[in-house]
This record gives sequence, structure tokens and C-alpha cells, in this order.
Amino acid sequence: MKRRDVLKLGLAGGAGVLASKSAPAQDQDLLKYLCPPDGFPDPLATTPSPKAEPFAAELFVPPVKQPVAKLDPPPDPRSHQRYEEFLPKKFYEVRETEFQWQYHPHAPYDKGSWSWGFDGTTPGPTYHARYGEPVLVRRHNALPPVGQSLVTWALPSTTSHLHNFHSASESDGNPQDWIDSGEFWDHHYANFPSGGDSREKLTTLWYHDHRLDFTASNVYAGLAGFYLLFDEHDSGDENDPNPAAWRLPSGKYDVPLLIHDVLFDERGQVVFNPFNTDGWLGDQVTINRKIRPHFKVERRKYRFRVLNGGPSRFYQLFLSTGKPFLIITGDGNFQPEPVRAESIYLSVAQRVDIVIDFSDYKVGDSVMLINRLEQTNGKGPTGRLLDPGDAILRFDVIPSTAPDNSRVPDFFRPLPPVDLSEVKFERTWDFDYDGGLWTINGNVFDPNRIDAGIEQGSAEIWTFRNAGNDWAHPIHSHFTEFIILEINGKPYPQTDIEDKNRVLVHAFGVKEPPLKVFMGGPRRDVATILPGDEIKVFMRWKDFLGKYVMHCHNVVHEDHSMMIRWDIVPPGQGFTGPRPATDTRPPSLEQRPPGAAISTGSKPPEKK
Repeated sequence: MKRRDVLKLGLAGGAGVLASKSAPAQDQDLLKYLCPPDGFPDPLATTPSPKAEPFAAELFVPPVKQPVAKLDPPPDPRSHQRYEEFLPKKFYEVRETEFQWQYHPHAPYDKGSWSWGFDGTTPGPTYHARYGEPVLVRRHNALPPVGQSLVTWALPSTTSHLHNFHSASESDGNPQDWIDSGEFWDHHYANFPSGGDSREKLTTLWYHDHRLDFTASNVYAGLAGFYLLFDEHDSGDENDPNPAAWRLPSGKYDVPLLIHDVLFDERGQVVFNPFNTDGWLGDQVTINRKIRPHFKVERRKYRFRVLNGGPSRFYQLFLSTGKPFLIITGDGNFQPEPVRAESIYLSVAQRVDIVIDFSDYKVGDSVMLINRLEQTNGKGPTGRLLDPGDAILRFDVIPSTAPDNSRVPDFFRPLPPVDLSEVKFERTWDFDYDGGLWTINGNVFDPNRIDAGIEQGSAEIWTFRNAGNDWAHPIHSHFTEFIILEINGKPYPQTDIEDKNRVLVHAFGVKEPPLKVFMGGPRRDVATILPGDEIKVFMRWKDFLGKYVMHCHNVVHEDHSMMIRWDIVPPGQGFTGPRPATDTRPPSLEQRPPGAAISTGSKPPEKK
């Protein structure tokens, strides 16, 4: 049975007909279309990708997105919360398109593989935004409609989520807020930190498709890119004369690196099985959608923004020279101080900004970025380190073209404080596998069920618990970051960093010796719960109202159907138990904002 036939039945992904029931009560005849049959072959073993010479492709660096003078028709202020307070100072227009993308210069990849992206590239263009400068991004779905798209395993119906950005619900890219071919959606990004607190500022964000039931396939098709936030400290100018500026490597020396592992058929075309529910692995690791590329670097400092784009593989990264990484951020925020570590552990959607100083090497030297973490299926990593591992990117050192005026300060900014007196509710979320579907507290996702009513302006304590013994889950909740309070029952001081085997090390202010592995600092937006783990966190919700989601960022698990809906509600209207959306939400907030998605009447571009 083909996926489009399943769509006709309304069964795809498990959130349609099935979502209103808990997993044990599912119709077993329907479940056969949602989980792989017994003995489902391992494609990595049976149909591996064609060989590709490592480091033959040059790294693709996405262009910086440029604003437009105006939008036609103009945005509708009624579609957005607090629009008049944060009037856009810049406007952007971007198009989701289908094209042939060359992952590697040699056959069979040289003819290109049908992919999706933004403005004809994947990753899409990189946005450079600034705190205090609101923007509006108009996103057009210019993909061919169902039945015409040559990417047959994804759905040309899209949303776009700016991962963990502090945005109003209607601009969050909620899985329910999709547009089809020929429509557009306006995203208003106010670009202010939560509560106006500078300690809540973010830096490296990424945008990606979040279509209900099709997040994994649509992101895997190429719908992802970077959104970078700057301010007077992280100013994006290493020559900034402002004494407050940190002067980190900037311009062409500030490079985003998006990691995706991809599987190809014998013709060099990307393949994906939407009925695999464990998780999807590829055997060709791509950086910015190029298979194991090379990148020429000058003898100076570089800032690399490393992102694990999934869909299901975890990484533990090393440098081939054995030198430690200098880590300045974890997920989307700066650590209070730089941290040195021999390796970096990244579950899906986690980010880390690192600074590598290539003046330590000679012209002609090559330095490899290596993944040594073994993972044989979508369940998660085995925990075993491979030797020598998989070299996924080669840096080739060339002479410098200009003086290096960049630097790395000894201190960035303090973490947001934890004030337990702000806590209104405590909640526990159990992540499990039941009846062929991924569950949270025993339920699959129902977009019309609100699992938590969170009071605007309050804080809460959430506990993420992995109820399984074989699966790893990178858990992400939209809108706000969290501060870790405990891991597996042990307190997590804000001065500590998580090192090997979840051991806490007092790292800030300690320069030697480097950590063995950086698994993240106290403040994050992805909680990596390995088998048997339990993580307790502190979270705040300020500034906006509306619907949001929490889900596993192994996006195959999300699509099948490990996600909940939670709402920010007015003070005094919070609740702890699941409720129907119609019982708890004002109609004006429940409905799609007027004018947010408007048909352009234009036809998708014809294939050449």
C-alpha cells in the first residue's frame, strides 16, 4: 500500500483517525500501515548507497538572506500578537521549491537528486537577525502539488518552525498551521528575549518544516536552514570598535554546518521509507547537503555553528588531531564561559558553536571532523565509540588573506536565574512505545487535546522520563529554553557541565584539563533522555498566548506520534489534566489567524 493511498484513508502518521485514542486501543488492522512489518529489511545492509569518494565535494555555505523593500499584499497586523509594539523593520520573502541538488560531483550523484529547499538551495538561506529589530518573513509554498512532485515520499504541504525561538503561536510553525502549494504564511519575529531579560537571549537557531505527520520526510527532503541572532555583544563583527562587543570570528569566518545522514538509491536519488517507525538512518553523512565535503580554511580562528539535523542519528564528534574543541554555546545559547572538550555529543536538533584556531596548523595541513558514535538503527546510539570512526568533513589549511582580529572572551553572559517561587505547576512526562506507536503519558498526539494549560507569566517544573530500555529520545518543547535541576535524581548545579556517562564536572572557570565529552550545559532546548533516564527542568512562559507542542526530535518518533499540545493561557486559567481544545480556548485564539495564509493564485514552477 502506497503512502498516498494511506493519505486517502486519513491514516498517515497516526495523528488523523487514530490520534484521539490511546495506543493500546488502536485498531490492529490499521496499525499495520503505521509500523514496519515483521522482518522489515535493514536498508543500510540490503540496499546501501552507492560509494562516494570522501572530500571530493566542496562545502556549500548557504547565502545570507537579503530583505525586500515591501510585501504585496502587505501583512495583516490582525494576524499577529503584539504586532504594533514590534513593527517589522525588515521584510523577507522566501519560496519553498523543488529542484535537483548535487550531493556529490561523481556518478551517480553528479546529475543531482530531486530535493526541496528554500530559494533553490538546501539548506535554505541563512537569516542574520538582531535583537531589537523585528522582522517579518513571508514564506511561499511554491512546491508542486501532490501527484506532481518528484519527491514522492514527502508531502508538499508545509509549516516552518523557527526552532525554540521566542515567537507568538501564530508564527511558531505549529504542526497544525500548514499551507499547501500556491499559498503563503507570514511569520512575525519580534526579536526580543523572553520577558525582555538579556540573560534569555539566543544565538544559533534553525528553521525547519514541521508539518503534522510529515516532519521527518519534509525536513529530510531539504526544508531546513539557519537563523542567527546578534546583539551589541555578539555583534557579528570581529572588528567592532564597541568595547562591549565580543569580536568573535565573523563574516566568511562564521560558518553554519548542518549535518544530515542520507540514504540514496543506485541512481543517486534520495530515498526514504515513511512506514519506518523506529527512526531513519542514512549511510552517507552530508554537511550542508554535500557528502563528506572539504572546506578551505585560512590560518586563523573560525566560528562553526554545528547542528544535528537528524532525522534520527546521534553524533559524538572529534578532531583528527586530538586537539580539544573550544565550545562557546550549547543549543541556542551562550555558555557563561568557554568550555574546552575533547569531543561533542549531539542528539537530534542539538547545536553547538565552536571556535577552531587553524593558526595552530601549517599551510597544507588537513584536519578532519570525525564521528565516532556507533548507531545501527533508529532506536538510538549503542554507546560504543568506533575507532577510527567516520570522517565527515575535511578542513584544508591555506594561507591567511588578512589579519585575524577576532577573539574569544573569558566570559559571555550569566544564565537566567531559577526562582522556584514562580512555579505554578509540576508535570511529569513519560515517553514510551506502545501498540506500534510512540506515546507520551500513554497517549498518541491529538491536536484537539490540550495536555497542559500553562499560565502566562508563570514558571513550571517538568520531569522528562524515558520509560523504555532500548530507545533514546531527544525531547524538545517549543517557545522557551529550560534550566536543568536534576538528572537521574542528582542535583545539577548551574556551575556544572555534563561530562562522560552523565557525570557532572565543575567546568566554568576551569581551563585544564578539557572535558572528555561535552553533552550540554545547564541551559538547553533539547533534553536527551537515554534509556532509563529522568531529567527535571525549570521553565518560564512569558509574553504570548496560544498553542504550542512538545515532541521527540527523532522526528520519525514525532510523526508516529510522540507529541503533545500545550497552550499558554491567561493567568488564573491554568490546568494540569488533558482537556478538549474547544473547552478551554477562546475561538479567536483557536482559529487560524485571519489573513495568515492567503492563496497567491500562482501555479508552482514547471519542471524543466
